[in-house]
Amino acid sequence: FQAKDGDTPVKLSHKEFEILLYLHKNKQKVVSRYDLLENVWGYDEQITTRTVDNFIARLRQKVEANPNQPAIILTVHGSGYKMVV
Repeated sequence: FQAKDGDTPVKLSHKEFEILLYLHKNKQKVVSRYDLLENVWGYDEQITTRTVDNFIARLRQKVEANPNQPAIILTVHGSGYKMVV
């Protein structure tokens, strides 16, 4: 799967693409880790909220200009994530 950063294609795994798409559909809203588990993974007992955090970290490496100071996918402490674009 590919997304674009301006004109530059960014290769994403299937799950990274689904997460990005779900966040985009809910942009400007806080999306909980459980929302992502339920809507992207279909909630499986084997998947934990830490898995979501790991995928978000990998996604930030690919879409953020500075992954250590995200400007697109923000963490809302105690609540989840929010996409701002």
